Amino acid sequence: MNYYPMTNTAIAAELGTRLERLRLERNIAQQTLANEIGITPKSYRQMITGGGKLENMIAALRALECLQQLDNFLPEPPPSPLTQLKLKGKERLRARQPNYKTTAARAADGVRVADGVKEPRLDW
Repeated sequence: MNYYPMTNTAIAAELGTRLERLRLERNIAQQTLANEIGITPKSYRQMITGGGKLENMIAALRALECLQQLDNFLPEPPPSPLTQLKLKGKERLRARQPNYKTTAARAADGVRVADGVKEPRLDW
């Protein structure tokens, strides 16, 4: 469906019509659904004709056990290619060897390591 030529009210009414179809498929009365989501039946009828709050629409989807429909309504956007490109340069691609010698190797070279302090070995 192409939503761009439609008005905001027409789009809201289309969503309300779809909600009403879900309610009918579940065989739930308007009064029952309205009571379950905490609104009056009149407010429910306004919602399915394009009025009402988004919060009430979410409550109705929850009561109809169709909250997964929200992912279809407004899916999570994927990261932009530019963001992925920037992050790719920061990804660790390989491990590298340390540039320093082990304590045993330094001791063999004549450097004493005590409590993390390097001291040259004195030979008197």
